[in-house]
Amino acid sequence: MKKSFVMMLAAVGLLFEVAAICSAQESDNAGKSFTVYPIGEVVKEGGKTTIVLEKKYQPGLLKLDDFTHVTVVYWFDRNDTPEKRSILQVHPQGNKKNPIRGVFATHSPVRPNLIAISRCRIISIKDNVIEIDGIDAFDGSPVLDLKN
Repeated sequence: MKKSFVMMLAAVGLLFEVAAICSAQESDNAGKSFTVYPIGEVVKEGGKTTIVLEKKYQPGLLKLDDFTHVTVVYWFDRNDTPEKRSILQVHPQGNKKNPIRGVFATHSPVRPNLIAISRCRIISIKDNVIEIDGIDAFDGSPVLDLKN
């Protein structure tokens, strides 16, 4: 099945548009696209890891400090190439000693859609900044959502 994926970064507002274009014969999802708007970004500096939300999303943090952990949904934005999106089987953790698996049975950062999910311990929340114990994301990775 041939699919073409397009990611466009608009300079204003960090708009990510992910479009899946399929022939009508190949998929019921032909021509559907989804627009994803980051709500913030991962910031790693001075030995700390934080999620810095855009100020307009700060009200959504109300009562999050009642919990010990948060699920962070983010985008592997620096791993996006057509070649990497087409890899469907990997050796877990890149270790050839591990038996090959399908990407959907792993946490591999190479996959058809580069959505990543990590469960993180909350250290503190102040204003629009959540300090967490760490995350498998690069500094500046776009955060798409937070869930408890």
